[in-house]
Amino acid sequence: REKAFPQRCNIEFAQVTAPDTIRTRVWERGSGITMACGTGACATAVAAAATGRSGRKTTIVMDGGTLQIRWDANDNHVYMTGGATFVFEGEAEW
Repeated sequence: REKAFPQRCNIEFAQVTAPDTIRTRVWERGSGITMACGTGACATAVAAAATGRSGRKTTIVMDGGTLQIRWDANDNHVYMTGGATFVFEGEAEW
């Protein structure tokens, strides 16, 4: 694994479970399995639409919750809608 990704990587494991619904698991470099990743959800939705596995409006289901992703055909922007939960607070001395 280190030879294939010497700088490590973030990975979304995705499975289309229903029309325009994708279940993902998130692996983030330095952290391992995480509950969710908005950037990864957007990338997964666009990849699925670009390859004909879903439409431009997709529900992404992750361990930490569900997001609605829309890849707009008019402006080519990706829009993410969903809940947000505060999960950590901390302080660091620099």
